[in-house]
Amino acid sequence: MQTEIDPRSLIGRKAYDRNGVKIGTVDEVYLDDATGEPEWAAVRTGLFGRDAFVPLEPSELEGESLLVPFDKSLVKDAPDFGVGRHLSPEQELQLYHHYGLEVPPPGPEARPPGDTDFGRVAGEDAQD
Repeated sequence: MQTEIDPRSLIGRKAYDRNGVKIGTVDEVYLDDATGEPEWAAVRTGLFGRDAFVPLEPSELEGESLLVPFDKSLVKDAPDFGVGRHLSPEQELQLYHHYGLEVPPPGPEARPPGDTDFGRVAGEDAQD
């Protein structure tokens, strides 16, 4: 995905699956703490649905839409971690495995094991 985009601009965009079926609306964007890059989006899946996490890489922006290269059913079956909190490294691993994605290697600024301040919500200040 384009990393130069302001992650807050993703909020409110409609998300569609690889077949053009509407999944829902982006509620929140989660940043990688090590890189500060947008990594996951929480997509509200229907009026009484829940938020499902979708990977922003390999998703693409097209116009005002977020195109997610997975079927809607896979997104709706993603692990439910709730929103508004940090994703732990273990939760992120579950999401990578759920989507069949390769887990990225830790970057040069990777946090030490056991750090729970991973994947903050866009717009939140880091807590030191």
